[in-house]
Order: sequence, then structure tokens, then C-alpha cells
Amino acid sequence: MQNQTTATAAVENSKATGFSKQDLVWSLSMFGTAVGAGVLFLPIRAGLEGFWPLILIAVLVGPMTYLSHRALARFVLSSDNPKADLADVVVEHFGKSAGVIISFLYFFAIYPIVLIYGNAITNTIDSFVANQLGMAILNADGDVVSSIFPRWILSGVLVAMMMSVMILGQKLMLKATELLVYPLVAILLGMSVYLIPEWSMEAMAFDKMPAFDDMMLVVYLTIPMLIFSFNHSPAVSSMAQAQRDTYGKGAADKSDAILKRASFMLLGFVMFFVFSCVLALSPAQLAEAKAQNLPVLSYLANEFESPVISLLGPLVAFLAIFSSFFGHYLGAKEGLAGIVRKGAPKIVESMGEKNFDKALVAFFFFTTWGVAVLNPSVLGMIESLGAPFIAAILFLMPMYAIKKVPAMKKYDGKLSNIFVTVMGIVAISAIVKDLI
Repeated sequence: MQNQTTATAAVENSKATGFSKQDLVWSLSMFGTAVGAGVLFLPIRAGLEGFWPLILIAVLVGPMTYLSHRALARFVLSSDNPKADLADVVVEHFGKSAGVIISFLYFFAIYPIVLIYGNAITNTIDSFVANQLGMAILNADGDVVSSIFPRWILSGVLVAMMMSVMILGQKLMLKATELLVYPLVAILLGMSVYLIPEWSMEAMAFDKMPAFDDMMLVVYLTIPMLIFSFNHSPAVSSMAQAQRDTYGKGAADKSDAILKRASFMLLGFVMFFVFSCVLALSPAQLAEAKAQNLPVLSYLANEFESPVISLLGPLVAFLAIFSSFFGHYLGAKEGLAGIVRKGAPKIVESMGEKNFDKALVAFFFFTTWGVAVLNPSVLGMIESLGAPFIAAILFLMPMYAIKKVPAMKKYDGKLSNIFVTVMGIVAISAIVKDLI
């Protein structure tokens, strides 16, 4: 019997050593999950202090992305239940109270992103109407102030439009946004190449190495944005489960291989886009883009007298934000519904499911609309709200599990664990850095 078990395990592990077409599909799925509106704001944060900090950022982001997502996949696979998702594994290892805490963390990792996208799409359309369509309000110096549409009306219409599109059917919209990812990736890659003639050798400033302290500060401030832009944790649980169904005990090795390839693809694609944008714009221009609260493509459209960039830039920004919104909105809505059902079941029962659903929709509409009207810094919201909660689940929880869960003890004692833990703590410190 033991020989049979050993033979079965050997077969499962041998199956996991190759890389099949299905594995490539999973890697592309991880890649597509990560590529979204966050990529459009990353060049602004990463390039504010010039070229050299980008080198160190590029060195760090690959290991950060791969090692953290690998640990999360291993955590999912540590369950005795082959059908367990992330929430189930947390309850199994840490108890129901921890499950509630993780539910809150997961909600607050997604909810700020919904607010961010409501604000970002308002700024994108407002800039497009004012600068590309010429329907602008000008100040005394003749500079564009905003579009002719009052912000509270424009933001309300855009948020309502994004949420009302879900009425067409959630499955249909999610499928449409999945299909939209790859054309967006192709266009962003094309934009990266198109900007090459605009690269400035002065921007590289090979002879102007910044002080070590200044470089470390830039990297510290950029880490939350990196975590946000490269995050594909929502798809990791389903991927790991699928590998366990197919490969059994070889699932961990197969998941590692899939995530490694996805991380390399993201590193090459996203950092090429970031470098291309940073080399085409000066730090002063990137600072202006940050002050205007615009995605980098909208700013490029306003700066370059190129019909390609002027039209494609805002269009791609709009589609990236629009497509990213749906999955996050659904996740946040389901997360909040789960929290309320567990914490106050009688309220849900007294309201009835239909009224409860309407209340959730109203909550998301008015809060997203309110943030879009107030127009806080998109980068500030990502760094202080979105990224720290993502880091808690993606970076720190699996590292804690390695120390506490017997099934994960085999991963203890690795230097990579220290690296992932430090990066997670750095990202979470973004919550308090403005208070220090």
C-alpha cells in the first residue's frame, strides 16, 4: 500500500514538472488580474525622483511579487480540505474569529480601490473633455481649469454608469472585462514602444547618482504602489485549487512554476511601460501629473501633440479603469454583504434580501460619488488605504502561518521569508508615515 502511495505521488510530481498550455493560460490569467488601472499611476510615483531609483525598484519588485504570491498559494494548499478557498483555510488554521478579521481586511483591501477608480475615471474624463475636446473653463492666464461640466454632476453620472452596467448581467460583464485585458495589454505595450523616440538621455542622468538616503526614501514610498500594481492575489486561490485537483501533491510545485512565469511577464511588461513613461517625461512633469491627480496616459495626451497619444491615451486609461472597476466592485460588495450577514443577521432578515441588496448598492454609489467629488490624491489613497491591507493578507498572513501552522513548517527558516515580511511591514507603515 505504501509503495502504491509513493508511486502515485511520484506520478503526480512528474506531471507537475512540465509546463503545459493550461499552465500558460493560468499564468496569463494571473498576469491579466494584475494589469489594471494601478499600472497607469505607477510611473508617476516611481519616476518622481528620476531614473536611478527605478533600477533598484525593478530589482526588488520581481522577488516581491513572486515570493509573496507563492506563499499565499502554499497557504491555500496547506488545508486538509481540497475544496477550501482562502477564507476556509484561515478558519481552519486560526479559528472563526480570525476568519472574521481576514474578511474585514479583505474588504478594506478592495473597497478603497472602488473609491479610487470612481475618482480616477472622473479625472480622466474631465481632462479629456477639457483638453482633447476643448470644452474647458480657463483661468485668467488662459490655462485649463476643468471641463465645462460641474464635477459633482460628471462624477455622479460616471459612477452611476459604471454601477448600472452591472444590470446587463454580472457574468457577461466579467467575461467582457476579461477579454478586454489582452487588447489593453497590447495597446499599453504599443504605447511603451511608441514613446521610445521621446526618451531623453538627460532623464537617465548617469552622472547624477542621487544620495543613498534619498534613493531609499523613494523606494520606501514606492513599495505600496508596487504591491498595488502587481497584485494578483484574488486569482491565486482558484489557481491553487485547480492545480491540487489535477496534480495532487505536486500542486505546490506546479503553482510555483505558474506564479514564477506570471511574475516574470509582469516584471517585463509593467517595468518597460514605467521606464518608457519616465524616460519620456521629466520629474517635474511627473510631479505635475501627480498634482493634477491624473493617470500617466491622460497627462501624456495633454503634453504631446500626437494624435495617437491624444486619442489612445485617455481611451486606454478609461478602459483600464472601467474594466478594473467591475471585479473590485463585486468583490467589495460580496465582502461587505458577508460581514453584515455574519455580524448582524437579524438586520438582513428584517430588511429582506432585495432591500438589503439595494442598501449595499446605495452605500457604494454614494461613498464612491462622494470621494470623486472631493477628489483626494489617488496615489495617496493607494499608498495609505489600498496597499497596506493587501500587504497584510498577501505578505504577512502567509509568513505568520509558516511559523504557526504545522502543515507549513517545512517552509520555515528561509531567507525569502524575512524579505517578504520586511516588504509587508514597509507597505503597512504607509498608514502611519503621514502621522510621523
